[in-house]
Amino acid sequence: HVQLVESGGGSVQTGGSLRLSCAASEATSHTYCMGWFRQAPGKEREGVAAIDSDSITTAYADSVKGRFTISKDNDKDTLYLQMNNLKPEDTAMYFCAAARLVYSRNLLLMKEYNIWGQGTQVTVS
Repeated sequence: HVQLVESGGGSVQTGGSLRLSCAASEATSHTYCMGWFRQAPGKEREGVAAIDSDSITTAYADSVKGRFTISKDNDKDTLYLQMNNLKPEDTAMYFCAAARLVYSRNLLLMKEYNIWGQGTQVTVS
């Protein structure tokens, strides 16, 4: 399986921006759907943004639409999450995930993903 390593988390003030990166150990283009998920203390992990294996279709949680952008650099085998206008409620551990197939066609459905990174913390105050 591909291995995923996230980076780019940190502490930022409300209204600020961060860009998360997820480096894959092998090429994911045309092979893996990939997504960003987050988990705040005491809450369930939720889908934030995802992109299909051909980088044609993206999906966003309603809470981040218009603020977050998911993208892939296939040359670098890296997934990104650009986060703008951050809010305190965005504070969470952010995880990168990959799946060869998303059977439900719901790219934000967590149970579809079987490969996970270790996470990177985002704190907005």
